[in-house]
Amino acid sequence: MDMTAWIIVISFAGPIIGSAIGVSRRPSFPYICNMLCFAAGVMLAISFLQLIPEGINLSSSWVCVLGLITGALLMFGLDRLIPHIHPRLCSQEQGCNLERTSVYLIIGMFFHNFPEGMAIAAGGIVDAEVSLVIALAIAIHGIPEGVCTSAPFFHVTGERLKAFLVSSSTAIPIVAGYFVARYVFKTISPSWIGFTIGATAGLMIYITVDELIPNACVGQNHLTIFSLLTGIVLVLLLGSL
Repeated sequence: MDMTAWIIVISFAGPIIGSAIGVSRRPSFPYICNMLCFAAGVMLAISFLQLIPEGINLSSSWVCVLGLITGALLMFGLDRLIPHIHPRLCSQEQGCNLERTSVYLIIGMFFHNFPEGMAIAAGGIVDAEVSLVIALAIAIHGIPEGVCTSAPFFHVTGERLKAFLVSSSTAIPIVAGYFVARYVFKTISPSWIGFTIGATAGLMIYITVDELIPNACVGQNHLTIFSLLTGIVLVLLLGSL
């Protein structure tokens, strides 16, 4: 199986696994915290050690910084416009009607997942393995999100299979974003690619700082720092291969 096929499989794995758990049983809180911290370590390491340097190399420091800020503002805007998932609560920031909340969460994940798919494609500019690792980190991040989208929908409808399928479908925008970005990167100049890579780093840093680390640390378990370090070490080791 080639690299693209592996990326597609991994991209679908997170929401599908999370959705399956959401309609069966909830994973332990420490397990979720460690998963989130591992994904945070991977995203931070890739952003600072690979994406940002490559973005500067393809364009300039100023262009990359502009992309970095743009990516962070993009995610900030999405968080304000659409529901945002809190894995520690399996709830959203607005609304208290569970039926409406379950639908909003699924719609929200469709919008949130598209730029994440683009982030996977941006990693491929640096190295194919980087793209694969970003897909893995996003898949791990997608497991608790899958739980949070399928569980409320199942609770409201009482239809296990429907809740699983609808929640799993949030993986589609990840794959769509990946292929759209791959096409776009073939048609734009190196400077714009550098800007896009910087934006990808900004997007991933925002997700890490705004969601992954705060949700993982709410349990006040200091051992999760080792999961974060494991993610960083994984990126470092893959970079040395």
